[in-house]
Amino acid sequence: MRIVLLDTLTFGDTSLEGFKELGDVTAYEMTSADETAERVRNAEVIVTNKVVINDAVMESAPNLKLICVAATGMNNIDHDAAARRGIVVKNVAGYSTDAVVQHTFSMLFYLMGHSRYYDEYVKSGEWQREAVFAHIGPSFSELRGKTWGIIGLGEIGRSVANIARVFGANVCYYSTSGKNENDEYEKTTLSRLIENSDVISIHAPLNAMTENLISHSELLQMKDGAVLLNLGRGGIVDEDALSVIIDVKPIFIGLDVLAKEPMKTPHPLLAIKHPERLYITPHIAWTSREARERLIAATIENIKTFAIV
Repeated sequence: MRIVLLDTLTFGDTSLEGFKELGDVTAYEMTSADETAERVRNAEVIVTNKVVINDAVMESAPNLKLICVAATGMNNIDHDAAARRGIVVKNVAGYSTDAVVQHTFSMLFYLMGHSRYYDEYVKSGEWQREAVFAHIGPSFSELRGKTWGIIGLGEIGRSVANIARVFGANVCYYSTSGKNENDEYEKTTLSRLIENSDVISIHAPLNAMTENLISHSELLQMKDGAVLLNLGRGGIVDEDALSVIIDVKPIFIGLDVLAKEPMKTPHPLLAIKHPERLYITPHIAWTSREARERLIAATIENIKTFAIV
């Protein structure tokens, strides 16, 4: 079996040795759009994370039987073209749930506890000059009794809700599709969720219903001091609107995803006057060592299962 891995750099230092047991493997760290067709010309199996596999690429690979997406989202694949050509497409779901949930709370506590301020306060030598043992600077609150609104109550959203409830938060949710029903938590409208929540976390996919879901009016509706976390997809939060509102309204924002990744410069979020209100991480929520290992193991299993069938 001829297997081509197109963007192994996205897996970090995770071992890919297991693929070699399945056949003849060719691996590329990164593959541009111009290089894709030539690199998969003799492939029977393609493994891709973000490299686009369109109809033209499939046409260039007459022996192609299986496309493995080493991710959950599959919007980089032309599914109609694959179906016409009898090519099977498989993805991996659920591998990063624990990692994303953990990062959600990491981002929250960094912002809610003003961790940047207190870390820099000590390292600058200011604490050493205090007259009393504790420096009480920017105040922080407890989660108990606060309202946590979740946008997108899928597997990740439910896990966040369960942990938030352990902290004593009152959880409500908004279903972006309108189809999600969960008797454990209060279902509400987007407007009510934004107006009433002390913490808002986004765990939804990017589609026609969620693009720029959070823009000028929604950001202005947030409570002063509220925290908004986007661990869904870039494009759900309007970054241009955010770059304006964050400087005129005291809200705190955590973003693990942006509309264009890597982040491009100049970028409006890099020019705000209140950077202490913004925490950006480079799309790492899914990248725990364990999650990446589960991802590779599941992708290998997808190939094995297909070969057996």
